[in-house]
Amino acid sequence: MKTSEADILIVPGYTNSGPEHWQTRWQSKLTSARRVEQAEWAKPVREDWIARMVEEANAATKPIVIVAHSLGVAAVAHALSGIEKKIAGAFLVAPPDVANTKIRPKHLMTFGPYPRDPLPFPSMIVASRNDPFGTYEHAGDIANAWGSLLVDAGESGHINTESGHGPWPEGTMVFAQFISRLKP
Repeated sequence: MKTSEADILIVPGYTNSGPEHWQTRWQSKLTSARRVEQAEWAKPVREDWIARMVEEANAATKPIVIVAHSLGVAAVAHALSGIEKKIAGAFLVAPPDVANTKIRPKHLMTFGPYPRDPLPFPSMIVASRNDPFGTYEHAGDIANAWGSLLVDAGESGHINTESGHGPWPEGTMVFAQFISRLKP
């Protein structure tokens, strides 16, 4: 699949993805990409985030490729049952452990636990070995439940601007390989 054959939904996490974040950079370069905007980025409400995800996905005119980061992964997982359009694949980065009682801020726990049913489309989870919001083992457990390919990002923190992943060229290459294998 080519990027032009898909509606690419960029799904940021808690507090959104700033101007230097890899999601924002990808969105500016991919003509078929659009961000799932949330009314409240700093105090996310699970039901509202799910509703926006469903609304944006159901507005798609081409097969959907999801590119989610952090809390966006949890929003996507909970929204799937309401999406009526074809999802060609999902590229899921740095899923937080929203069931961990030590997560801060606490209201992020309202996004847990993750559904455990296998995903009905190809998916890839990219996870770091030192992510402060979720262990690599947690990401592996989710990947196993969903039937996702797990990609080891090494010691990359939360794979965001703060951890040095503004442009994230390695992620661009992995995403390009992932999308090239999808069927329109």
